Amino acid sequence: MSADLPRWAAEMRDLFRSGSAAQFLLHGNVFDVVPSDGKLLSVPSFLEQVMFASYDVVLRYDRSRGVRATRGAADWSDWLQNALGREANSPTLMREPGAALELIDRYLLRTLNLQALPGAPADRPRRIAVIIEFAEFVVPRGDAVHLGGPFAANTVKVLGWANDPAIVQSNIVTVLLSEGLHDLNELVVENPHAASLHIPLPDEPAMAAYVNTLAATQFPDLQAKSDVPLETLATRLTGLSRVGARTAMAMALGNDRRITAAWLGEIKKDLIEREGQGLLDFVESSFTLDNVAGHEAVKAWLREDMALLKKGALRALPMGYLIAGRIGTGKTFLVQCWAGELGIPCVVFKNFRDRWVGATESNLEKIFAILRALGQVVVFVDEADQAAGKREGGDGDSGLSGRVYSMLAKEMSDTRNRGRIIWVFATSRPDLLEVDLKRQGRLDVHIPLFPPETPQERETLLLAIARKLKFPLTAGDLPPFTDIQPLGGNELEGVLVRALRIYELSDEPRRSIKDVLADVLKEVRPNPHTRKLEYMDLVAVKECTDVRFLPERFRELTPEELETRIDALRRFV
Repeated sequence: MSADLPRWAAEMRDLFRSGSAAQFLLHGNVFDVVPSDGKLLSVPSFLEQVMFASYDVVLRYDRSRGVRATRGAADWSDWLQNALGREANSPTLMREPGAALELIDRYLLRTLNLQALPGAPADRPRRIAVIIEFAEFVVPRGDAVHLGGPFAANTVKVLGWANDPAIVQSNIVTVLLSEGLHDLNELVVENPHAASLHIPLPDEPAMAAYVNTLAATQFPDLQAKSDVPLETLATRLTGLSRVGARTAMAMALGNDRRITAAWLGEIKKDLIEREGQGLLDFVESSFTLDNVAGHEAVKAWLREDMALLKKGALRALPMGYLIAGRIGTGKTFLVQCWAGELGIPCVVFKNFRDRWVGATESNLEKIFAILRALGQVVVFVDEADQAAGKREGGDGDSGLSGRVYSMLAKEMSDTRNRGRIIWVFATSRPDLLEVDLKRQGRLDVHIPLFPPETPQERETLLLAIARKLKFPLTAGDLPPFTDIQPLGGNELEGVLVRALRIYELSDEPRRSIKDVLADVLKEVRPNPHTRKLEYMDLVAVKECTDVRFLPERFRELTPEELETRIDALRRFV
């Protein structure tokens, strides 16, 4: 066996040699290729040719192709003929999971019995490996009662292969392959006698080695047709599988297209979103923090952290941020603008919840694998109070909310990811987030955002919104604001859009935009849910971790006064 094994393969080898496990659940990047001695092998082929190179028999099974012996075919065929006679070549017996696993089980039992006999023939197989591909279709997640008899029987057989002392002490090993660990039956996954091993996406050094291999073998003109060095190319491709990276390069070279930095960004975004099955969106922002009106202390903090990131001072960076504030205060826009300056990928969690049993957890597994591979990435979770789950689970969700919370909390607290995976949660109701999820060590910096406080702040914000809408508005075009118009950012944008609508529909000669805006401001009605909005402001104040982020009117509030005001408003929420 090659000494230069991937980490997961080396761990698998060590666990088996020590007698700790004879059954392995391989999950994650199972559809990628694995480099080995100058060759690129699929994971099943890598297991067969490298991990089990010295084995007498290797049986592979999936529901499409059935059971087949890729090594030791003579012994397997002889046994089938003796055991089944005329039915030895029945496609149904070979493909249907229950029948196929029964055949494998009987073959393993026969081998164990032969090994136990004194003077067993020397030509009988003594080392057998069983590889079950797409195992989620053989032992799927779900209660045995609901899955029915055949799947329950499959689960029992797989558990038996892991738990049987005779198998554990012999040279028989079983491997189940599935992209998502949570797609497999809970009894199989939680079995203490089986080892779960994650196959990660290639990190930056692994991708660099792969790119160099392709340049030396399959794509000899890669460097000549790339505007970026191969090292940079590998860095930009990190986050993809090897298959995905090769697809990207083949698309360029096959269509005689030069590999530019802009094209790389575009194709990487497309491929990662495709490999992530639509669970992540890349944020491509043309805005910077200069487009954010007000919030000077917040912008200064974020730019300081950005400087630390570029300096490589990762230990001085927070694990994550919680951005809180009433609706319309620009939480999402602030993150978009920060993403435009950062210089590292920024991704948005999409709806990863699924109605199928285990699918939500599997989706999260896939997301985490992509995030770890990206090297450095900002992860934005909008409406976090809805997405993050609850420690105790939600009503009627069979514990799903609790499992989502547990998976997120575990991933967010991994200090090895400090400065590499930066979490940003945004919500107007931070009080609905679990305390453990928003604590120091997960979301260290809590940033409250508030609507503009003064007429001057409203004017500044309206001008910023006009720039965002690409309308040439100047300070001289603005009518005077009054202190009795407490309009938030979303309401001011609505005012401007409404004024532009009237302005664009009017005939020549048009009235000035200033007059139109003045009329709209007279007619507009602010949000009537004042108590709810005040409640959102106060819970944002409560969460704040730095007094610099607070307007003057909130800085002198004692914790007791704050709690009293929140309690008085809670019944209106």
